[in-house]
Amino acid sequence: MPQEPKRRHSKARKRTRRAAIKLTALSLVVCKNCGTKTRPHMACVECGFYKSTKA
Repeated sequence: MPQEPKRRHSKARKRTRRAAIKLTALSLVVCKNCGTKTRPHMACVECGFYKSTKA
């Protein structure tokens, strides 16, 4: 049989662990070709531009 925890974790320990699990806002850059906002290091959704090539 698997072992069970000997003691429960305190509320502070549980809450500090869960404080690190959070959503972050997306970082967006402006496409140099068409000017729409897109994610960095990804091809543009609107025009397919990526650095100096078109996809």
